[in-house]
Amino acid sequence: MHFLLVHHVFLTTDSAGGTRHYEFARYCVSKNHQFTVIGSDVNYLDAKKFSKERRFEIVDGIRVIRARMPAFIHKSYTLRVVAFVMHMFSSFWHALWQRKVDLVIGTSPSLFQAVTAYVISVIKWKPFLLEIRDLWPDFAVEMGVLKSPFLIYWARQVEVFLYRRAKHILVNSPAYVDHVRSKGIAPEKIALIPNGVDPNMFDPNERGESIRAKLGLGSQFVVVYAGAIGPANDIQTIVRAAEKLREHPEICFVLVGDGKSRPQIEEMIKKLGLSNVLLAGAFPKSEMGRVLGMANVCVATLQDIPMFRTTYPNKVFDYMAAGRPTLLAIDGVIREVVEASRGGLFVKPGDSQDLAEKTLQLFQNPELCKQMGSQARAYVQTHFDRFEHAVAFEQLCSAVAGKTS
Repeated sequence: MHFLLVHHVFLTTDSAGGTRHYEFARYCVSKNHQFTVIGSDVNYLDAKKFSKERRFEIVDGIRVIRARMPAFIHKSYTLRVVAFVMHMFSSFWHALWQRKVDLVIGTSPSLFQAVTAYVISVIKWKPFLLEIRDLWPDFAVEMGVLKSPFLIYWARQVEVFLYRRAKHILVNSPAYVDHVRSKGIAPEKIALIPNGVDPNMFDPNERGESIRAKLGLGSQFVVVYAGAIGPANDIQTIVRAAEKLREHPEICFVLVGDGKSRPQIEEMIKKLGLSNVLLAGAFPKSEMGRVLGMANVCVATLQDIPMFRTTYPNKVFDYMAAGRPTLLAIDGVIREVVEASRGGLFVKPGDSQDLAEKTLQLFQNPELCKQMGSQARAYVQTHFDRFEHAVAFEQLCSAVAGKTS
């Protein structure tokens, strides 16, 4: 079969960011399906353009077409919406010319690209599979990004419209199932394939010595945050925790990633005069084994808003697969995972004092760190193996594509 995915954040392992869809697509290709992705010519994490040579390429058998999108996505929320709208039309044009498609897959956020996928499915008279990665527009409303009652109303109308028109809905967190059902969607129309990780990408014995040397870390106790540096990620709490631990120079916080809020975080670190926080920049996914290998502990943070309690952040599964304990400043379903694995410590979201104290606790208990890391890795190997998720994805796509009504 031929599966067509419209996804402007599609990334391969040579880029920084999540690779769930790349791994799913690669498995589908291994099962003799054709897989085409209409992506974006802008890397969403750092807003840099891909080279012209990469706008049309085949990666591990996956046909990747990067439709045009302006590079000003991080300038403001208004310009981001403009960029999404422009990509909606450019991706539509490329998707329209794809031949012999059996299934069209849309993914949200943003809803704009999901609309493109739906319209293409109608034109081609093919089933539409909708994937929900974040609960948009609810996240935007709770973060205060979307304030206009008019826009909120219409965004929610589009959300429900897409839910009802999809042949099937795929979600990546168990909490999303209840949300989708609350919109009047039958439970048999919803499939859960959670976020997870390929454990083979990480070696718990890796120590990342080359990266430690590059960053001048020596034998310091390293706390790594790896992911987007944006308004939702609450990096300020990590910086404030580092300020509280400035009298412990043997502890260093390393922020790996990029995003809209990086300039503000740089300014905050400079203003506080902190030498125990490093901004290391983004690394491709293929390097994350070594990056997390340099960590003694990893940290995950999000703003303390109710909707974020529904998420399964990819970074946490990477931390666990690397055999590192997680300091988790996120409540909800991902807390249930970390606590069930006994692979980390829960930190009150937004509480820098609690984060500092828990960091110090693990610093003073290296054997506890080692034990938690081993337990975390064993847990994701059993419950969140990306290969098993890829098998489920291929089976779901094949089943939905085979539906005629």
